[in-house]
Amino acid sequence: MPTQPFSPLSPRFASKLPDVGTTIFTVMSQLANEHGAINLSQGFPDYPCHPDLLDALTRATRAGHNQYAPMAGLPALRQAIAAKLQRSRGIAVDADQEITITAGATQAIFTAIATVLHASDEAIVLDPSYDSYAPAIAAQGAIPVRVALRAPDYAVDWQEVERAVTPRTRMILINNPNNPSTSIFSAADLDALAAIAERHDLFVLSDEVYEHLVFDGLEHRSVLAQPALRARSFAIYSFGKTFHATGWKIGYCVAPPNMTAELRKIHQFLVFAVNAPAQHALAEHLADPAHWQALPGFFQAKRDRLAPGLRAAGFKLLPSSGTYFQLADFRGLRANISDVEFARWLTIEHGVACIPLSVFHVDGHDAGLVRFCFAKRDETLDAAIARLASLRA
Repeated sequence: MPTQPFSPLSPRFASKLPDVGTTIFTVMSQLANEHGAINLSQGFPDYPCHPDLLDALTRATRAGHNQYAPMAGLPALRQAIAAKLQRSRGIAVDADQEITITAGATQAIFTAIATVLHASDEAIVLDPSYDSYAPAIAAQGAIPVRVALRAPDYAVDWQEVERAVTPRTRMILINNPNNPSTSIFSAADLDALAAIAERHDLFVLSDEVYEHLVFDGLEHRSVLAQPALRARSFAIYSFGKTFHATGWKIGYCVAPPNMTAELRKIHQFLVFAVNAPAQHALAEHLADPAHWQALPGFFQAKRDRLAPGLRAAGFKLLPSSGTYFQLADFRGLRANISDVEFARWLTIEHGVACIPLSVFHVDGHDAGLVRFCFAKRDETLDAAIARLASLRA
């Protein structure tokens, strides 16, 4: 059937996101497919979920758990999350009033932002930042205010953060561990954040989806464990990241009862309820602490498998304290091209796809860095290392 021509009578509208196009993740994955490249660009595993989780999902579907779940999430799953927080961090959370199951962490982030921000409000974003934050802010008619993390260790200058606060500031967004910088917050960072949030009566959105992916004996510190932050924070988590099931799109938000009540008002009209059988499966899977306690060692081994190959190929590596990403400086290999050009060249000419870091900066700041994902099978990492060896040939 032929496409209908544009009608001059079609309504005109102003885009809420005029600067948003196809994401770099889609672009690089498509380029990898076109050239048969090994895809270390997009952040998803190429190995299966734990068989126990898949078996639990099968049991849930066969038991008839295939209709709508409760709007706030399956009680058994919320109770399992509360038990996990108590066991892993000594944090007491009310499963009924403080936990909401969402359609992935991205929906939780959007919903928390929509709950708080009104037109012309401001929210502080620490750059480089995950690419959903600013569009979610802009979609509310609010304004993202960028504060750059300090290179080379991507630390936060809290004095600069406080200077960015205005009478219109309503929220500060943090990502801990941080994607893409892989840095993590110290106790002093959380104390500084709490002091600013209290002085200016700000909400905090803490994206903690990589909570279990912290390496070298370091500790993940949640806003939920800091009393001053606990009272004003939305803490966001992802089962996709935790249990290698990104396609299930199930996350959750933990927040005080008054904030949760407002968040659920928005949540019910965005998605209402989330995949019911998967919630049953996750509730069962969470009951065994071994399923999440082994994650730091599992991912650190993958980081340490890829890192020597990158160094041997000529990359200079930045510390990777958390997440499942590794930042690499390519300027010793190709000094006179942009990070976007380098990523395309590496994909097309050497068959390994990565992500240029400049896309995470609103101003396109190019520090000669690219990001590799090591959440891949050992065979995939080894094959990528073999291809990258040609950079030194």
